[in-house]
Amino acid sequence: MSASHSASPVPDGLRTPADANDLSPAIWPDSARRDDDGALHIGGVSARELAADYGTPLYVMDESEVRAHARRALTAFGDAAAAHGGRARVYYAGKALLTTDVVRWVTEEGLRVDVCSAGELEVALAAGAEPALLGFHGNNKSPAALERAVEVGVGTVIVDSDIEIERLSAIAERRDAVQSVLVRVRTGVHAETHAFLATAHEDQKFGFALDDVPAAVARIRELPGLRFVGLHAHIGSQIFDADGFIASAARLVDLHAELLHGGDIPLLNLGGGFGIAYTSADDPRPLEQVAVGIIDAVADECAVRGIPLPELAFEPGRAIVGQAGVTLYEVGTVKPVQVTADLERLYVSVDGGMSDNARTALYGAQYSARLASRVSDAAPALVRVVGHHCESGDVVVDAEYLPGDVTPGDLLAVPATGAYCFSLAGTYNYTPRLPVVAVRDGRARVLVRRETVADLLARDTGAGPNEGNA
Repeated sequence: MSASHSASPVPDGLRTPADANDLSPAIWPDSARRDDDGALHIGGVSARELAADYGTPLYVMDESEVRAHARRALTAFGDAAAAHGGRARVYYAGKALLTTDVVRWVTEEGLRVDVCSAGELEVALAAGAEPALLGFHGNNKSPAALERAVEVGVGTVIVDSDIEIERLSAIAERRDAVQSVLVRVRTGVHAETHAFLATAHEDQKFGFALDDVPAAVARIRELPGLRFVGLHAHIGSQIFDADGFIASAARLVDLHAELLHGGDIPLLNLGGGFGIAYTSADDPRPLEQVAVGIIDAVADECAVRGIPLPELAFEPGRAIVGQAGVTLYEVGTVKPVQVTADLERLYVSVDGGMSDNARTALYGAQYSARLASRVSDAAPALVRVVGHHCESGDVVVDAEYLPGDVTPGDLLAVPATGAYCFSLAGTYNYTPRLPVVAVRDGRARVLVRRETVADLLARDTGAGPNEGNA
């Protein structure tokens, strides 16, 4: 897993900061601040208090930040569509972070929810989400999952293969139902991102090739159990501008216009993947500008073809919850390592790691970090924040500058961890998964409790009756 390490000890864009205690507003929640003693506060709650009450490592979610980003997305896409006399719906991509409370937050702010597994569907239903406002993704939904989707009345199922079309139709007919479906399309537009994050090029598992879509749609229109309502495409993740979406939209609208000859198509879903800043070097365009760029392009493509603008749909996930999340760790050891003849790096080991944030190992993702329990006027030192797992690739923050006096017992905060950290978490080295705590207006509450070793041993059928109480 050494691929997660940057090729250079100091990545492009990382500069020695004038103040290694600063909190960049592009990366941290709006509520992030330091008190007179230098302790970090999120949502009005001190990091010291959070660590004392809930332990570390700990996922902290700023509820107000999540709600604000949900409202912002709804307004951005709604206003951009209204400028052309159209409408837009916004789905929260639940795979970014899904708990029952998060579902309630986003739906109360007017968003729909996307799920992509039977488990995610049950979380959304347990939260009280209206099934008709859910979308169900996945390249290999089980028959049981499709059965459940039809049973509860999921609004749209995004079909991904010919087999799934036949399978879903048979279920719907047996239940005397008609299931609305979107067809997922590989537009061939490749997002400039990590290969594992790009989802529209041809050599991958999702969706139908452009040339195969007309036959799939024709078959759906023949089946009494299905209703074709539109096309869906997703070009990748962590995308900073509208260019890739615009190129994909041109191909989608062309296909949409062709398929209109066979009947009405009310919806066009352009997917998600809107990026956020993880470090000061990241510079994503504001979501409002991206929304205008995409929707203007779709409206122009429709006008050229003389067809009406369909209702548009978008699926932000990371853009809703990413910046709202901060992970707190406690420093365990600090070790100087001579990287080159004239460069020393501090390896700062914390009590978490790749089990709570797999993105650095998976994608080579870059993060930032700051001391959370104090400030320091010590000179900045180049550090690599690493976890406790028995892997050389167990890196949390590949490269950052922290005060050179960082020491065991310090609290360390890693911002922009609201998306794809909790949802990708595992139990490597038998490490229990972290709790999720929400903060708002000076109060904190547990959304998901901390897993224990007893929880893990409870699944091991060889453990004795008293051995799971560790």
